This record gives sequence, C-alpha cells and structure tokens, in this order.
Amino acid sequence: MLVRPLVVLLAALALVAVGCSTRDYPEIVSSGKLVCGTKFDAPGFGFKDWRTGEVEGLEADLCREIASNNGVRAEFVEANSEDRIALLKEGKVDIIISTMQVNDERKKEILFSHVYYVAGQSLLVRVDSNIRSVNDLNGRTVCSVEGSAYEKKKVQAMAPQAGFLPLMSYPEAGRALVDGRCDAISSDERILFGLIEKFPGLELRGGTFTKERLAIGIRKGRRDLMDMVNVSLESMKADGRLVGLYKTWIEPKTGKVPEVPF
Repeated sequence: MLVRPLVVLLAALALVAVGCSTRDYPEIVSSGKLVCGTKFDAPGFGFKDWRTGEVEGLEADLCREIASNNGVRAEFVEANSEDRIALLKEGKVDIIISTMQVNDERKKEILFSHVYYVAGQSLLVRVDSNIRSVNDLNGRTVCSVEGSAYEKKKVQAMAPQAGFLPLMSYPEAGRALVDGRCDAISSDERILFGLIEKFPGLELRGGTFTKERLAIGIRKGRRDLMDMVNVSLESMKADGRLVGLYKTWIEPKTGKVPEVPF
C-alpha cells in the first residue's frame, strides 16, 4: 500500500534535486514572481546592462508587462538559443521570451503563445565585403549561434555550399565576423541591428529573405499559463502597450512601427 506514495515522493524529491518546477498559474501568483527565460545578449530584445544589472529590450519589457498584468513581478534567467527549451522543460523558468521562432519541430516539444512579433532573417557583413545577398554565401563561412538551427536551415536551402562556424552567442559571432573568422552572420535583422551598434564596420545586406514569427514558449501541459500569457498579450494590444513597446525598441532601429500580428 505504501509503494505508490513512496514512488510519488521520490519523484518529487528528484525534481527538487535538479531544480525543476511544475509551477501552475496559482503557484506563480502566490509566489509573487514570474520567471522569464530571456536573452541577455540580443540588443533591442533582451540585453543585460552589466553596469546596472537590468535586463532591457522588447522581450524583457513584455515579461514585465505580463507579470504586472497578473499582479506579480518579473524575474529573469538567461536563456540562450541552445538551452532555452531545456530550461523550460526542466521547469527552471515559467515562460521563454527569447527571440524564439515558431516552427513545427518546436511545437512537438512546447506550447506557443500568440505571435508577438514578425521578424525577418537577413545578413550582416563587413562593410568591405562583396557579399550582396544570401545567394553569395556559397563557398563562404557563416557564423551561426548554437540552437538556432532554423536560421541555419534557411541559409542552407538558399546557399547549399555555405560553411558554418557555430558559436555560443551573438556578441561572439560579431567578434568572429570583425576578425575574419567568418564572412557573414545570418539571423533575425533586429538582432543584427544590435550587433551593428556594438561592432563598427558592419552593415546589413540583401534585405530580409524570411518572415519569422516570434512567440512565447510555455511548457507542455501548462495551458493555464498559455491562457494567462495570451490574455495578457490581448490586453496589451487593446490598450496600446504593445505598440508602445514597438515604438520604444523597434522604431528607432527600423524607422517604422510594426503591425501587431494577432
């Protein structure tokens, strides 16, 4: 009679031991915090100011607004491309807002909210480069960030003879481009705008060649959290807060305010 309770207890202890959480919406509210996995190295989206310790950007402010909408505070955990889904599945964060594109492969692993932003993949090169478009990447080396397999596949489809240099973060990719270890970086153009600010001598080429839908990742089985996130996004759309975030973080870089995509 004690076998099943003992198994349940041991499973719960195992989750605690590895730092896992299965927090539902009431538990988040009672704790007073929403733990968001966000990039710390993507200017304009999620970027940590090491002087102040504050995480800034569109996605950081989205997390703050969703938290505020539900009467809690936002807490941030760094979630890079290579580990963000693992952080979510292991329960180390409640939601992921980390320039994550919606695709069928990821839908098998996690739930997605409404699309909060439509991005476009582009190229970043040195100003003296003769690369003009993605079609010029055959025989060249492209920096890719670990975990961004979807972006790599898009380049491979259009330039099948391109080589790739996998790196851990976008700043590292920017340094590799500047010092000649690669010939281009291909990613969402808004991420590339941040690298232009950080690394003089780089520029965008070729316009955008994809439309990438960015959404918030939620752990499978947590439809209560998905509903909470979607209701918050709908509220932000209705009262203009979402457009306000676009004006703060996107318009200065692109010269236009994007349309709300839902």
